[in-house]
Amino acid sequence: MNIRMFRVRTPEGIEFSQPIASPVLRLLAVSVDFGIILLCVELIQIPLTLLRVLSADTAQAIAFLATFVIEIGYGIALEWRQKGQTIGKRIMQIRVAHSAGSKLLFSQIVMRNLLRVVDQLPFFYAVGGLTALVDRQGRRLGDIAAGTVVIRIPKPRFLPPEVDAAEKYNSLRDCQSLTARLRREVTPELADAALQAIRRRASLSPEARRQLFSELAARFQSLVPIPEEVVRGLSEERLVFNVVDVLFRGEKKS
Repeated sequence: MNIRMFRVRTPEGIEFSQPIASPVLRLLAVSVDFGIILLCVELIQIPLTLLRVLSADTAQAIAFLATFVIEIGYGIALEWRQKGQTIGKRIMQIRVAHSAGSKLLFSQIVMRNLLRVVDQLPFFYAVGGLTALVDRQGRRLGDIAAGTVVIRIPKPRFLPPEVDAAEKYNSLRDCQSLTARLRREVTPELADAALQAIRRRASLSPEARRQLFSELAARFQSLVPIPEEVVRGLSEERLVFNVVDVLFRGEKKS
């Protein structure tokens, strides 16, 4: 089976790739989300029952507007709050990503969800499905317009031995608020790029290796400034190791 790959070069100069979500996975995710949306639409019919007695036209108008808001707002709200995932996407282990490898923007999420109306024509994503089949990155019209792509989340993620067997003391683990901010602000693309940089570092020249980890450390610092007392005595490469450790490892057990 030919798996299409999403390849991108980050601003840090790291190239990485992830598998593009197949049409089958996307269809299954849409089906789950459609079921949830349908349930929410049915629930709003309950308070509208009484309103229909008073004014059928008003109730119908409110029902139409509420259905549109739920259908579009569901995707916008969850993809923004859950880093590109709805409930269906989370179950299928896929998510929306910025096609340039940057952090997913709210405007992109709004655009791709508003254009669902076009992708769904003439019935159940016929236009969007055909577009995804012929597009090199498997994108529907909403993704093309928004500059997004839907990718599979590779599982499991294994840390390199040097990180998995990292120093017992990682100063970042002592700062729960700091690690929480790192997990919130660092995009999965940047996290994967840093992980791949660690795996490939032995093949780099000393100068390229120093520059790469310097750029990664600066990028992490720009997203979440790390206090001097936390990073004192750490090389830039060790700082990247520690950040990757807290990003990919579960919460510290007490």
